[in-house]
Amino acid sequence: MDPNNKKDQKNNQNRNRNMRGVVTLIIWALVLTVVFNYINAYSNNLTKRASSHEIPYSQLIDLIQEDQVAELKIEKGVLYATPVDGYVYTEEATDKNKEPKSYTQSEKTPLILYTTALNDASLLPLLEEHNVKYTSPVQTQMSPILEFMITYVLPMIVLVALFMLVMRIMAKNGGGIGGIGSVGKSNAKVYMEKSTGVTFKDVAGQDEAKESLEEIIDFLHNPQKYTAIGARLPKGALLVGSPGTGKTLLAKAVAGEANVPFFSISGSDFVEMFVGVGASRVRDLFKEAAKVAPCIIFIDEIDTIGKSRDGGRFGGNDEREQTLNQLLAELDGFDPSKGVIVLGATNRPEVLDKALLRPGRFDRRITVDRPNLAGRLATLQVHTRNIRLAEDVNLDKIAQATAGCVGADLANLVNEAALRAVRKGRKAVNQNDLLAAFETVIAGSEKKGTVITQEEKRIIAYHEVGHALVAAKQKNAQPVSKITIVPHTQGALGYTLHLPEEEKFLMSKEDILAEIRTLLAGRSSEEIVCNTMTSGAANDIERATEMARNLVARFGMCDEFDMMALGTVQSQYLDGGYSMTCAQETYAAADRATIAIIRQCHQDAKQILSENRELLDKIAAYLLKKETITGQEMMAIIEGRDPETVDNYGATREEDQKLFRPSTPDVIEAPAKHINIVSEPIPMPDFDSQPEDKPEDKPEEKPQEDPQPEDSQGKE
Repeated sequence: MDPNNKKDQKNNQNRNRNMRGVVTLIIWALVLTVVFNYINAYSNNLTKRASSHEIPYSQLIDLIQEDQVAELKIEKGVLYATPVDGYVYTEEATDKNKEPKSYTQSEKTPLILYTTALNDASLLPLLEEHNVKYTSPVQTQMSPILEFMITYVLPMIVLVALFMLVMRIMAKNGGGIGGIGSVGKSNAKVYMEKSTGVTFKDVAGQDEAKESLEEIIDFLHNPQKYTAIGARLPKGALLVGSPGTGKTLLAKAVAGEANVPFFSISGSDFVEMFVGVGASRVRDLFKEAAKVAPCIIFIDEIDTIGKSRDGGRFGGNDEREQTLNQLLAELDGFDPSKGVIVLGATNRPEVLDKALLRPGRFDRRITVDRPNLAGRLATLQVHTRNIRLAEDVNLDKIAQATAGCVGADLANLVNEAALRAVRKGRKAVNQNDLLAAFETVIAGSEKKGTVITQEEKRIIAYHEVGHALVAAKQKNAQPVSKITIVPHTQGALGYTLHLPEEEKFLMSKEDILAEIRTLLAGRSSEEIVCNTMTSGAANDIERATEMARNLVARFGMCDEFDMMALGTVQSQYLDGGYSMTCAQETYAAADRATIAIIRQCHQDAKQILSENRELLDKIAAYLLKKETITGQEMMAIIEGRDPETVDNYGATREEDQKLFRPSTPDVIEAPAKHINIVSEPIPMPDFDSQPEDKPEDKPEEKPQEDPQPEDSQGKE
């Protein structure tokens, strides 16, 4: 067939469609105009009826003769009489069961009586005799055609113009004449490689995930290499991991590396109150992606529309299920050789429908896990590329201290450290800033205005030292980095910060029991020294109970239940919570086993503290004096050394600033290697009398007392 004939045929179809649309609009406008005029006339009639009443002609003559008529108007063969003020008109009741109604003429409630005009020559003399005003308005004759135009044609033109304007606005928004606005239009935003500005160089600590995605990038660059051997690239890849691990960043990096369009949409954007809208948006998204292939479609939080279809038990959701069915159909329908790659991200893979995860749809499941030590170091190096660092900064120690942190946490840590350096008036970020930022994220900022009594401060000190001393006396416990009794904004009256010496991926039974003893040591110290119990151990007790319950119900480390799992994890990548899947009797037995573990660990902690009571008093006295001490200082007291000679995890000792310095100094603060590292006790300096010529000449100050985070009184 001739292409020109096809084009002409298509144009004719479009013209016919447009003509039908215009005719439909005119018909609707005409119908609405007639309805409007009818309603207007009916409302005017109702208004007249509400204030006017029809009377016989003879009754009108009687009223005139009785001087009850003030004015008479003659209009189109009808006599309209206005009674005098105070006249009462009684309407006859049409129903015997109803009482007659009365109406009174007044300025506020005008009353009009009307009747048909008769050819009566005596009417005018009668009106003059009784001094009744009468008039007849001049009737202007309008052309019938003009009256028709004003009454019908003009409103119809206005309505058609209004309809056309609305349809044009809808067409601009993507809805067109057949839609309701843009309700069925995809909200996906297309990012080109220059827009994303993200490559694999910006993603650190996820080497395994990047390796799995490199094949996708290579396929988009060189598809012939794979099609020649008969290989088929996976249609989709599912990125799974905890919040903040960098799933969205990885997807953008893939688009940046491949230099292809990047369609990004959230799962919640598909869901609407109208059934079928989500499916329409899915179709539209894949249609737009096919036009610019090769490209990448990224669906964030895919669990919103990809939940398992278990409506038989809990009641279904037609809109969500239709959207999921359409997504499954689109994944089956498009040709992977065209280079349309679908990436999904979720932190709830356990709720996804099995049909979505089968081979041929989301073939690959890529875990974006929390970074290890090397990954955290690489992530810190990425986030500090544009940060000015001081000489004493040791990112290795920061990476070691931030075990369990994700990429978002590390980015926030670096930013908080930079903000702190500016507040302190420095030109560069030092080690203290990084450590303080880490602790601030955990426990919040220092509450400088909180007033604590001496007795409360003493209890808090012994509580925190109890944690630290029991941890130091156990082989499997994590070493202590910092102890403070300074209140913080996240509810902690004090805290003990533990930083691991090496990264562990497995926890033995001895490790868990040692951690429980450390958690319970705060309350144990209160009982031994102060002979009391306080509410400061609430968080410690909660965490110890959780660990003991996990030991019994999840880890199979209880002799009574052997290796039986009593609980099932509900959300691995979120809160890690689990639900018990056992009989009530077994649940009760598990509670008894948990209580036995906690009771034994409590006794062990009390025994350790009782055997080291002298050290407990020394460390607590030093903590009460300094308010904040390091783990190295505590170990120096335990080993009989001077605590003033130690270092704080690579951090420097800061100057005791009486006032905040808003301006930046000319000289960057000296690194740690230039500040007192000697083996003798150091007297506290007099800051008012010491010279301040050079940074190297400044005397040593008090240990750092910045707001540091993590645990509350009892928080570890």
